[in-house]
Amino acid sequence: MIVENITTMRGFLLMGFSDNHELQIVQAVLFLVTYLVGSAGNVIIITITTLDPQLQSPMYYFLKHLSILDLSSLSVTVPQYVDSSLAQSGYISYAQCMLQIFFFTAFAWGELAILTVMSYDRYVAICLPLHYEVIMSPRKCTWAVATVWLSGGISGTLYITGTLFIRFCGDKIIHQFFCDVPQLLKLSCSNDHLVIMDMVSFLTAVSFACFTGIVISYVHIFSTVLRMPSAESRSKVFSTCLPHLFVVSLFLSTGAFAYLNLTSDSSTALEFLLSIFYTVLPPTLNPVIYSLRNETIKNVVRKLLLSTKFTVRIIFSCCF
Repeated sequence: MIVENITTMRGFLLMGFSDNHELQIVQAVLFLVTYLVGSAGNVIIITITTLDPQLQSPMYYFLKHLSILDLSSLSVTVPQYVDSSLAQSGYISYAQCMLQIFFFTAFAWGELAILTVMSYDRYVAICLPLHYEVIMSPRKCTWAVATVWLSGGISGTLYITGTLFIRFCGDKIIHQFFCDVPQLLKLSCSNDHLVIMDMVSFLTAVSFACFTGIVISYVHIFSTVLRMPSAESRSKVFSTCLPHLFVVSLFLSTGAFAYLNLTSDSSTALEFLLSIFYTVLPPTLNPVIYSLRNETIKNVVRKLLLSTKFTVRIIFSCCF
């Protein structure tokens, strides 16, 4: 990878995990496979929750928007890195970097917001079942999703506004596979980054409030579940809620480590690996986690695959 004159360039150089070309090819292939798997899973979730009449409840409505956010988040970071790695050039322009920050931050914040809404939905469904249809009415669900997307747009705007005021100096090398805010702050040569620090502090406080709401919801859910006399009912609830709790914990813990460690001057392999845990793995694993123990989704997917095979057989017999 060529690094000469990077200080005079307007853009940045994404180093990824290593500057060794052979390792970059391996990384690119792994990222590409992960992207294809994650995209396929999310597209399937979006398709079946849109078309199948069995999956029209609020839970699946929120799941569809989570998949849209996941698919968008993956598409913002992974394809660009795969392309630059295969082309043996980690260069990303300043405009591309700023757009990547905006969209990734917006989609990541939207994911946190939708996960918070989903935990509240499960709380109402399990702890207040008689009031569920009133509390989670179609109109309120629509407003909740609109708020999710609006909050994502606001957070993305805040981050991009603060980043535009930062002056960069030295070698503009980012030890990441995408333009991540913590890595960009390490390239700042002035106190301009204090604006971003204030925004990070504010959004961290809001994130903590969301996490607190999720925890409170699950405390009530688990206390209600443990009082259920039926073991089958308890198993069904745990199979729905535990995957959700796993995704939230993975996403928040790794993201918090990166964004609360902004003052660190070292770029380690640990930081790179942790970034994968909050950028690539959750969007890829969500379709699997939410469908693996959900019999309704598995039945719908099975029906979709069977109908697809049947259609292919008809087309094949007609053509040949």
